Amino acid sequence: MNRLVLLILFCGMLLSGCREPFNPEIEPADLSVLVVEGYLDTEGLPSKLKLSYTQNIQTTNSYLPSYPSAVVFLRSESGEQYPLTDLGSGEFEFAYDIPENQNYRLYISTNEGRSYTSDLLQPILTPEIIDVGFVENELGVEVYLTTKGDENADDFLWTFEETYSFRPKFLSYYKFDPETADIVYRDQDERTDLCYRGSVSSDLILETSSRFEDQFVFRQSITQILKNDERLGLKYSILISQKALDKKASEFWEILRKNSDDIGSIFSPLPSNIGGNINNDQDPDAPVVGFVSLGTIRQKRLFISVQEVAPWIVYEPAYGGCFVEPDTIPKTEYAQSFASGSFVPVFPIFSEFNELEPIGYRGSPRPCTDCTLRGTNVKPDFWED
Repeated sequence: MNRLVLLILFCGMLLSGCREPFNPEIEPADLSVLVVEGYLDTEGLPSKLKLSYTQNIQTTNSYLPSYPSAVVFLRSESGEQYPLTDLGSGEFEFAYDIPENQNYRLYISTNEGRSYTSDLLQPILTPEIIDVGFVENELGVEVYLTTKGDENADDFLWTFEETYSFRPKFLSYYKFDPETADIVYRDQDERTDLCYRGSVSSDLILETSSRFEDQFVFRQSITQILKNDERLGLKYSILISQKALDKKASEFWEILRKNSDDIGSIFSPLPSNIGGNINNDQDPDAPVVGFVSLGTIRQKRLFISVQEVAPWIVYEPAYGGCFVEPDTIPKTEYAQSFASGSFVPVFPIFSEFNELEPIGYRGSPRPCTDCTLRGTNVKPDFWED
């Protein structure tokens, strides 16, 4: 009996080890399917429509374009046309305050001679965001939102943009001047001691308000900032956009969210069977992926300063190997040490007999002192000091 059991186990291992990978045959025409993504604001807030092509997950053909060149416009049932501005790289901007008591269609004409038309689009009035805030927890800081749905707006999609200020490991206010062969102060527009970084999150956050009493969505989690994250090292800002969806749009974005969870990003290759509300005019049976919605986009911005979450000790891997050279570099060696810009003066060193003019500087590698290598020193217009 024991021998029989061992034999069965051995055979099972052989069978499991001999499985062949399944590589489905895909028609070449299905490898490049138009993808349309966008939520167009009806009250003039600049919003974007993105056009792209699906890609084969297993192979990447460099000769296949990743997005089309196209002419895109919105047309009302009464005949008014609203052309979208081509921003390049498959992105188009819509910035019109349009009547919300009319229905619309989106039209796309690509440079390949194909045209596409959306289903009839009915604008949705998105309720205002009631509150945004944050709470500290064992992981770090969680940013949340509170809102309320109504009879016209039950399903919601939230997206967000983050911006934060940061400093390099070592602050330097100095630079080498080749004309005088001396160390001078940097001008304000050359500062490298304070910078800003921003990003648009690829997370898709979806919720249905009717799941809650009185459709009151209380403290919906938007993002979690882990402890020691540089984003809260000085000051952090998040701009949250709230968009109401109809049922079909909600189902589309839910499928897309699951796809991004499985593959890693909403910008990953998309399966061509998702569908949507865009149709190929030449061939109604041809696959098109995407969903376009019309409605009001509600936004709120939240700032969090490090004082509000202190103590907050930042660990930034980019500065893990930073150091300040212990030896003082004298004036006779300024050009040799600092002229290339790869090594930067950081600390002036004075003698006990002259505290007005330094006898030299201690320096550090530029990546440790120059925040513009990782961000911009131009303060955003919306920033609050």
